[in-house]
Amino acid sequence: MQLLVTRPQPQADEWVTSLRAQGVSAQALPLIEIVTERDPAAAAAWSTLAAHRLVVFVSPNGVHSFFALQPAGVTWPPGTWAAATGPGTSRALRELGVPAAAIIEPPHDAEQFDSEALWRRLEPQSWQGQRALVVRGDGGRDWLADRLREQGAEVGFVPAYRRTLPALNVPQRALLDNALAAPARHCWLFSSSQAVEHLRQLAPQSDWSSGCAVATHPRIASTLRSTGFGAVWSVRPTLDAVVDLWRRSIQSVPAPDQRP
Repeated sequence: MQLLVTRPQPQADEWVTSLRAQGVSAQALPLIEIVTERDPAAAAAWSTLAAHRLVVFVSPNGVHSFFALQPAGVTWPPGTWAAATGPGTSRALRELGVPAAAIIEPPHDAEQFDSEALWRRLEPQSWQGQRALVVRGDGGRDWLADRLREQGAEVGFVPAYRRTLPALNVPQRALLDNALAAPARHCWLFSSSQAVEHLRQLAPQSDWSSGCAVATHPRIASTLRSTGFGAVWSVRPTLDAVVDLWRRSIQSVPAPDQRP
């Protein structure tokens, strides 16, 4: 059994390296390509950061894309919080120079790393009259922005990147073909419902009833079940949780009609 990691690069390779170190047979098959936006508004946002109480980052890709536009000599302003939806995002912020004391994130033992978990950390603060900026890809949920607005904040958005259908290279196409030909020997790891949609586009005629998939959020698990995957697990979006599930359950996959 091989676990196919569908995250965008470079996160896919990072996860594969960590999974293999834990004894999981993993391969990277990114199903989302990240394209950095060169929107002038994204570059201009750096000049206004000090006027914002909060800047929200929803993924490591958002962090890297936004910081790629950082003007020379400009640093993260004191008094501005950087909010991260999960540990990968907060780690990217620290690596790019944001002080740890300026970062707000869900607790490390949170059941999920998402906007809802982040809001539980933000909600106790006073947002009346404060300015907030959300750095994200094209589209995305407005749930967190809506909560901030309800508390009196002025919320703006920075489109830092686009998520597109990947153009698979020859080895990636071969890996996909092998997975389609031998679904019982492959299991998919999804961290995005959009990656599921891209898989549908890349293999539109496939029957997923004998397929096995792991989702890092219940919404993704629901998408996988509606796609027709026979065995679907929902797991916390951490390496330890995925490895534990792999050792306990996935190496002896249940019958296709069993849906944990």
